[in-house]
Amino acid sequence: MRLEEVKSALEHLKTIAFQLPNGELVPNHFHVTEVGKITKHFIDCGGTVRNEEIVNFQLWNANDYDHRLHPEKLVNIIDLSQKTLNIGDLEVEVEYQGQTIEKFALDFDGTNFLLTTKQTDCLAKDQCGVSAEKPKVKLSEVQNTQACAPGSGCC
Repeated sequence: MRLEEVKSALEHLKTIAFQLPNGELVPNHFHVTEVGKITKHFIDCGGTVRNEEIVNFQLWNANDYDHRLHPEKLVNIIDLSQKTLNIGDLEVEVEYQGQTIEKFALDFDGTNFLLTTKQTDCLAKDQCGVSAEKPKVKLSEVQNTQACAPGSGCC
């Protein structure tokens, strides 16, 4: 989900809720402790130099049960971050404290912001010898052919 999509969704909400991949909601007394731009400059295993930029939200649970972050307040924080840090309409990543700092992609279902899982990947499969995934075939669809006849000596 891109930053402008987040702001657009916030304009239509009365409350903000983030839902974890397991269906649980982040406790509603969370704080957004950071809105930032993260720049990653790296080289992949195939030798290609790459640059990535994302917007990062960090969610934090405090023992501050009396305060709730309202949509208009988060929009103001985002606007200030965009202006101060020169943040464009980038993809949003969310950090949340699990057993360690967990990073999630972001989606929206019309009510809740959905924290979706992210996966590592090889960006240079063609360069580093990783073969493409083999197609999955149902055994029931494989024709019963006799590639090796009894007594032919091939088995």
